[in-house]
Amino acid sequence: MANLRSWVPNQLVVVGFCVSILVLELNVPALADHESGNIGGGGGRGEVPELCGTDLSFLPTPYGNLSHVFCKPIWNTFVLRHSQNEDHVINIILSAVYTTGWVGLGFSKDGMMVGSSAMVGWLNRKGHAKIKQYYLQGSKEWQVIPDKGELPLTGIPTYVGIHGAMIHLAYQMKFENQLARQPIILAFGSASPKHSHLPKHDDKTTIMFDFSPGSHVAVASTDFGPMKKNHGILGIIGWGLILPIGAIIPRYFKHKDPLWYYLHSVFQVVGFVIGLAGVVLGRRLYNMIKADFPTHRGIGIFVLVLSILQILAFFLRPNREAKIRKFWNWYHHWVGRLALFFGALNIVLGIQIGGAGNDWKIGYGFLLSVVILTVIVLEVLAWMKRSEKATDMDQSFQMNPVE
Repeated sequence: MANLRSWVPNQLVVVGFCVSILVLELNVPALADHESGNIGGGGGRGEVPELCGTDLSFLPTPYGNLSHVFCKPIWNTFVLRHSQNEDHVINIILSAVYTTGWVGLGFSKDGMMVGSSAMVGWLNRKGHAKIKQYYLQGSKEWQVIPDKGELPLTGIPTYVGIHGAMIHLAYQMKFENQLARQPIILAFGSASPKHSHLPKHDDKTTIMFDFSPGSHVAVASTDFGPMKKNHGILGIIGWGLILPIGAIIPRYFKHKDPLWYYLHSVFQVVGFVIGLAGVVLGRRLYNMIKADFPTHRGIGIFVLVLSILQILAFFLRPNREAKIRKFWNWYHHWVGRLALFFGALNIVLGIQIGGAGNDWKIGYGFLLSVVILTVIVLEVLAWMKRSEKATDMDQSFQMNPVE
């Protein structure tokens, strides 16, 4: 039994490292991104000619008679047309199926909503078309500031209007250099702005779009929404659920020997692999959209290092009879607790900087509350059991006094 007890966890750790290496090699392509000509519910590739074949001659000059215009359906019913000349002047025409509310296209430096500038168009209750630039200073509604932003608009008037079932936003910008691969944010909301205050979006996504001439053929747009969501899901499952359960088992269930040992090993290896996959996705996001969040990235690296140290410590575990075993236990327990604390902290930080919304906050808050409540209940039960055992020992000692 002792040999089996040492053999099984060793094999689990080896398998975990093999899976981790495989994840790193494959760069988890299944979770990474979705590169397709049409993203969302707008149909398949066969609709591209139809969506891009609409006559836009009704648009005012210069948008209605542009030459060398490239068109691409990019998300749901959103269609983006653009043209760029040698002077780095770019014309943008965003079209989408419209019923009510607002639609917007934002330009981001790092792929995140906060800090980006967006052009938003809508039809007010009186039927008047409105278009404004907004600066997204924060994730709250009051932090979305109208008539502010960093988009280099030219003096050419912007345009928004309804034609058939589509709303069209058109504007012109001039950059210092040619606009190429650029993170853009697409969003829409069903509620119309009041007094230029933009209501919360119903849905949004981030896309890496290439505005270079000919990019509609050479490079597909990349939707980072699923990648960011999977990064968060993996982090919550690995660091917010699996690893905490793995840490609870040895503290409160050691009387179930050797079952607790096997369960602890399985949960920790699985949690480490899932957490590592989340780190890999985070690294890919950083490389692709240059999402520069040093605190979040630094804590993530710190937690990963602590996890690797825990794995290495497993191989260096001394025998129970060894004098240094108590120091190893102290190290193993507190490094693990430190990793779990910073893992939870980084999940909260990631939800905040990602603008994930109330659903994520409530979901992780509920999960964290369940874990903490479970620990409190188990700790109280363990304390009561120890107190009862100590009382029984005192009574036994009093009944059998030493003469």
